[in-house]
Amino acid sequence: MEGGVPEADISAFRECLSLSWKNPYVLRLAFSAGIGGLLFGYDTGVISGALLYIRDDFKEVDRKTWLQEAIVSMALAGAIIGAAVGGWINDRFGRKKAILIADTLFFIGSAIMASAMSPSILILGRVFVGLGVGMASMASPLYISEASPTRVRGALVSLNGFLITGGQFLSYLINLAFTKVPGTWRWMLGVAAVPALLQFTLMIMLPESPRWLFRKGKEEEAKALLRRIYSPEEAEAEINTLKESVELEIKESESSDKASIIKMLKTKTVRRGLYAGMGLQIFQQFVGINTVMYYSPAIIQLAGFASNQTALLLSLVTSGLNAFGSILSIYFIDKTGRKKLLLFSLSGVVLSLVVLTVVFHESSTHSPMISAIETSHFNNTCTDYSTSLNPGGWDCMKCLKASPDCGFCASGANKLLPGACLISNDTTKDECHKEHRLWYTRGCPSKYGWLAIIGLALYIIFFSPGMGTVPWVVNSEIYPLRYRGICGGMASTSNWVSNLIVAQSFLSLTEAIGVSWTFMIFIFITVAAIVFVIIFVPETKGLPMEEVENMLERRSLNFKFWQRSSDSGEVLTQKT
Repeated sequence: MEGGVPEADISAFRECLSLSWKNPYVLRLAFSAGIGGLLFGYDTGVISGALLYIRDDFKEVDRKTWLQEAIVSMALAGAIIGAAVGGWINDRFGRKKAILIADTLFFIGSAIMASAMSPSILILGRVFVGLGVGMASMASPLYISEASPTRVRGALVSLNGFLITGGQFLSYLINLAFTKVPGTWRWMLGVAAVPALLQFTLMIMLPESPRWLFRKGKEEEAKALLRRIYSPEEAEAEINTLKESVELEIKESESSDKASIIKMLKTKTVRRGLYAGMGLQIFQQFVGINTVMYYSPAIIQLAGFASNQTALLLSLVTSGLNAFGSILSIYFIDKTGRKKLLLFSLSGVVLSLVVLTVVFHESSTHSPMISAIETSHFNNTCTDYSTSLNPGGWDCMKCLKASPDCGFCASGANKLLPGACLISNDTTKDECHKEHRLWYTRGCPSKYGWLAIIGLALYIIFFSPGMGTVPWVVNSEIYPLRYRGICGGMASTSNWVSNLIVAQSFLSLTEAIGVSWTFMIFIFITVAAIVFVIIFVPETKGLPMEEVENMLERRSLNFKFWQRSSDSGEVLTQKT
């Protein structure tokens, strides 16, 4: 929050840990609001495993790629609306009420999904959950940011990022736990109602953020809260600073015309903040993270692992690494700074995407051949194969791409040996399994499958500490005070629009141009993201909220990001 100029270094991380005994109230505020991040992560992660079983229950979903993408992406469509409306709700009714509304939407959506009797009802539930996700995605980090001491603000907002990835990890654990339970995906999707109720209960007993209280004239409540957040020797200075900045903000809003989007964009500090904030949110999605999180089991099956349980178990590894990376972010974000962490993260993402591109190219060009003898062993040969003019040139990949009605039954002796191209249905699948063979409909057996897992793991390890959490931290602190709610809503909306585009197009892209070329596209986008960060993203490490606005006012483009500029205002004067 507002205050003096701290030197944000490794001691910030230690101080964050020390809050557990020095001032547990601050951690209570952060964790209670952060449950919104947990719900955000759970509801975006759980669908990847649930989709495997939804396809089994609803055959039209299994045969229609667009319907699978709709089930995933309709939550994102809801999140777009939730984020857009959430900015106004945050400024008008407060951060606390926005979180409570999000919890209500989470609960309603979970109940609808768990009881859905058709894909359309399931999609309706996903929309409700999406509305909650959109609101929580901006309300939770904003509440934490405004209720955190300046010195540990980055670490505590990163805690929200950790809870998002923790929620995704929890979703994979829940998915695995319910694989053998009747109702499988209904339990997976319905469990989200529990943390929603928990957060609703906790937030009712907590106050609003001190900044919003001051803004609404509730000074005594705000002062009492600040005295609980800060030590006695710091509290009065923080109260005075916050009071002055809010009074100035109110005076400016009263003396000027009503804020509009056009007027906002004419304001240099707002415009520069939106360049950085919205750009980071867009690139966070377009470098491909949620193709990994939403479709991780599907990607693993494309890499040659046939079993649903195996795909979920290996996906659990990648989501666990995602949560671990968020812990690293809490440690490094106030030590190295936001910008350098972003650049390190994106450079690693490029490396891991290169690995994935090469692996999937090799897998698709070296899949097992189709054996006429193996195929004739069964009585249900795939029609496209039997009517082909050149069946001797068919391999597993060509069999699967020929039609959604074709599947591959691997050789019993060695899954990499020639197998059978058969009609894809439950009867054929059962016959294949009875002979202790593996059945493939999403990907083919490959000796490179484990390299794909390594590529996914590298992607998560590099993405999570930087691009996974820093965009949310930057957006919670970069905007001028008067426009913070609406700008945060615009940035969150851009994130969810980008998320929707990627999620809705990923499976279609993999079918149209192949998995390797899809990852190649992400490589080019990630390189563009590196250039963007160098040019447009300022360093906000250790800056009090009011100083961020001054920094944006003075800042000019700086291509040499590692050098401190004496006149740009990007960094504070070095202490001797």
